[in-house]
Amino acid sequence: MMALMSSSAASQPYGGWSPQIAWFGGLLAACYAPALWGLVRSWDNPDMGHGYFVPVVAGFIVWQERRELELLKWDPSWSGLVLVLWGGLQVLLATLGAELFMARTGIVLTVIGAVWTLGGTRVLRRLAFPLALLFFMIPIPAILYTRITFPLQLLASRMAENALDLLSIPVLRQGNVLQLPNQTLSVVEACSGIRSLLSLTFLSLVYGYFFEKKLWIRVALFLSTIPIAIVANGGRVALTGIMTQIKPELAEGFYHESTGWVIFMIALGILVLVHRVLGRLPRARKPKAAAA
Repeated sequence: MMALMSSSAASQPYGGWSPQIAWFGGLLAACYAPALWGLVRSWDNPDMGHGYFVPVVAGFIVWQERRELELLKWDPSWSGLVLVLWGGLQVLLATLGAELFMARTGIVLTVIGAVWTLGGTRVLRRLAFPLALLFFMIPIPAILYTRITFPLQLLASRMAENALDLLSIPVLRQGNVLQLPNQTLSVVEACSGIRSLLSLTFLSLVYGYFFEKKLWIRVALFLSTIPIAIVANGGRVALTGIMTQIKPELAEGFYHESTGWVIFMIALGILVLVHRVLGRLPRARKPKAAAA
């Protein structure tokens, strides 16, 4: 490593760093293989279905930036090595203590530190967005997950109750349980909407990156995913309640899962619609300078 840093006193283009990138990547994969394998296995959880797409999308963005990276001068930075060591220490301590979230965030920090070490600050800034996306492939800690999902369960139950009342369908709510004439619905963690919220926030960032240049619209799209996901999930619970009045079996199995996909696609469509509305807002015109 010292030879690498000293031999590159004069900054080199992107192509000159290909062997070093491959070397760093191989070392990281070998050192973190158990933690990486555990991370990949966590994506089998329905709440983390988007996890498989995160590294693919981040890698695609980096590949799209390859021409710009070739024009940049890669100046190694010792500051990045500090972050690499910090991430490695975090993974080690977390593995000994069986703290999965800390270990997984340590992997991402190490990757960021490796980019900073090899490319320097300019390269790090250029790749800031795809590197930040990598945090979306890490599941939320269990203690935080519970604190988020339970209020969402109550909110979805309340919204479904109001919607069913408007449709004149008798319903009695007790916490997150809806008592209907034909069936009792329990809004469990899987129906809290956290799944669609996580996936939709990830998609909103990717969508904004590819289809919008204005930063304020990107931020607005990201923030809009919260009410969109909450309302969409409340609508799904209400729709499930309606379906039970038609045929109770429709609230279970394939039919119940299919409504989740349909509602998610509707939420995604609403996100695109919000983008179009924001894009058509009148722009503030700069006042003309007074004539001398």
